[in-house]
Amino acid sequence: MKKLLTAGLLIATAFAAEGYKVINKIKIGGTGGWDYVALDNTNRRLYASHTGFVEVVDPDAGKVVGQITQLHGVHGIAVAPELNKGFISNGQSNSVTVFDLKTLAKLGEPATGGNPDSICFEPKTQRVFTFNGRSNDSTAINAKTNEIVATFPVGGKPEFCVVDGAGKLYVNIEDTAEVIEIDAAKPAVLRRAALAPAEGPSGLAIDVKNKKLFSVGDNKMMAVTTSRP
Repeated sequence: MKKLLTAGLLIATAFAAEGYKVINKIKIGGTGGWDYVALDNTNRRLYASHTGFVEVVDPDAGKVVGQITQLHGVHGIAVAPELNKGFISNGQSNSVTVFDLKTLAKLGEPATGGNPDSICFEPKTQRVFTFNGRSNDSTAINAKTNEIVATFPVGGKPEFCVVDGAGKLYVNIEDTAEVIEIDAAKPAVLRRAALAPAEGPSGLAIDVKNKKLFSVGDNKMMAVTTSRP
């Protein structure tokens, strides 16, 4: 993956110039920490991880409409509307809680590698991938059956993941300051790209149309790379 651009303050300045502003706030309340959020645009539900449970929010009504409880250090949430399933990574129990998107009922809890953090549903293969921060690997799960497909190394501590909808996943590797490309069908890492001078990348976004990735470093820099071979 060829490096295209590194930016930091320039990105924030550009956003301000375009007039970005907060238009609404949704009060959730409660105590404890937060991690990932995931939007199910099909069913219009927003899922937010909140320590030991997941808050279910109606973004249009602007209110909490449910909770998924008795989780274990929840980090990420992935949704598969076509299967009517959601998936939650439990960092403390090294597992994934599978739930029904309509009823929020739990459907299973397959095991993963150590401390699963980010989690993504890959639609082409119908697989869910957890990225395990302690064991430096990824666990692939058959989203239809909840069965483990494989756990494979990723060469460092994985952070945020995104999918391109065509069978590839991209993941920031925090401790090596890289972004990797994964073939979901194999499953295995295909390519790696250095993100320096951005360091400790965590947040990641993808522009599928223009084949660009945006990795946010902890040194106030953003690395923009291309997902083209």
